[in-house]
Amino acid sequence: MNMMNLPVSPWVARFAPLAKAGEALDLACGSGRHTRLLAARGMQVLALDRNAELLASLAGPNVTTLQHDLEAEDAVWPFEPGRFALIVVTNYLYRPLFPQLAASLLPDGILIYETFAQGNQVYGKPSNPDFLLAPEELLGLAHGGGLQVLAYEDGHVDRPHPAQVQRLCAAGPGFAKTEAKLDHNVGTNEP
Repeated sequence: MNMMNLPVSPWVARFAPLAKAGEALDLACGSGRHTRLLAARGMQVLALDRNAELLASLAGPNVTTLQHDLEAEDAVWPFEPGRFALIVVTNYLYRPLFPQLAASLLPDGILIYETFAQGNQVYGKPSNPDFLLAPEELLGLAHGGGLQVLAYEDGHVDRPHPAQVQRLCAAGPGFAKTEAKLDHNVGTNEP
């Protein structure tokens, strides 16, 4: 499957509405599937990727782009603490960024993270353990950053292609858990 033409992640679509108005960071945004979703929801989105060619098509209303290679030898985290209402990371793993992600959230900000986990090697790439989350590793990210876990999954998915993934939705310590309406996208069977 072409990773550049993926549909919006149902995990991101489900939990993005928990974020309050403000600025969102789409980290390693690729072709911008989540940048477009968040901008359409009225958020101001900062789309960051190392590929300037991909970013060129994203700039526009509600979207600012930043070409930056976070893995370069001399790279620095370009954001101040407490900046973002929402941070979205999908199909990307660079462990040294974990503390900066949590620190860059507003006190009531939301982190949505979804990427490949150990066991994915049976489905193809990525198969290198450096790019596969260990069991409960995203939970460790949340707890280490002082975040509240709102939702977590670790398992197999068939769509958009077979993969082993971990998914996390976590919030800053100032987020009232009573605002975490986890059934907001679930239909009801009323008589």
